[in-house]
Parts: sequence; structure tokens; C-alpha cells
Amino acid sequence: MGTFNDQHYIDLILKGQANEFAVLVDRYKDMVFSLALKMVKNNEEAEEVAQDTFIKIYTSLKKFKGDSKFSTWIYKIAYNTCLDRLKKSKKEENNISIDEFSIDLIKTMSNALSVLEDKERKQTIQDCLNLLPKEDNFLLTLFYFDDQNLEEIAKIMNITANNAKVKLFRSRQKLTIILKDKLQLERLEYYERD
Repeated sequence: MGTFNDQHYIDLILKGQANEFAVLVDRYKDMVFSLALKMVKNNEEAEEVAQDTFIKIYTSLKKFKGDSKFSTWIYKIAYNTCLDRLKKSKKEENNISIDEFSIDLIKTMSNALSVLEDKERKQTIQDCLNLLPKEDNFLLTLFYFDDQNLEEIAKIMNITANNAKVKLFRSRQKLTIILKDKLQLERLEYYERD
């Protein structure tokens, strides 16, 4: 029974079968929670944001017109809910200077990453993503881990596709600098052990 597309369940919910919303929650709960966790960086707050997101989805379901994928629409609501939460809590973001960025750094980072074990590489990237400002972390996660294209990211963030492309480029620059610093530290630690 869970093999119907999203629109099937949306239609049932709009016709008064509210219990069918559980199917949509089950489909998207992991996606919404992981997005919230990446942005608010706190388990309890992420759970609250996820709950708030699903309440907003349910109450706004009649506004979904099908102009984009349902998952993109959900991402946008979750993203905006996270932003609202962050504004309320007024948490400061870490700002990273990108003045020293160059193409050579990308090559250095790429070569150094190939040396790391696959598991260590993934953990290193995740640790470095968590050091980025929330918007940069979110953008890179959407693009590389959630396979969202620039058009979908633009809809989620309510910006143009060109703006999404520029922001993604800048986010990559920031991540490159963080990765470079992390990898240099790891190399130093490795040689100090010998």
C-alpha cells in the first residue's frame, strides 16, 4: 500500500483522510530531520524543527500545486523552519575567510584526500562541513549528498539558479580552506608520531 506516489496520498488527505499523512511523514522524516540537524546542530532542536516542519506541511498541503517535486517543496518548508529557529535562538555562525583561496588549493586538497581511507575521508568531510556556516553546509549537503540540482536548490532557498550556483561555488571555496587546514594538521600529527 505504501507504493503509491505522493500525490495519491495528498489527494486522500485533502479529501479528509488525515491518517494518510502518516505515510508522507514516514517517507520524509529522515530527510527533514537530517536537514534540521545539519542546520541547528542540536538533536533536540532538530527534532522540534522536524515536528514544526510537518505541522506546517500538513496545514499548508492544499497550497502544494505540483510545480516542483513534493520533496523540493518539503525541503523549502524545512529550510525556512530551520532559519526561523536560528533567528529565534540568535546563534552566531563561524565566518571563514576565503581570501587565500586558489585553484592550487583544490589540487592539493584533492591529492591529500586520495591518501585518506574512505571512512576517514567521509568523516573528515562531515567534520569540516559542520565547521561551515549553516547556509554553506546546507547548500553543499543538498548538492552533493541529497543530489538536488541547482534549480531545486534555488526553489528551496527562494533564490535564482544563478545565485544558487554562485553560493555553491563560494561554499566550496570555504570547504576547501577548512579541508586544507585539517589535512595539514593530520599530516603534521602523522609525522610527529614517527
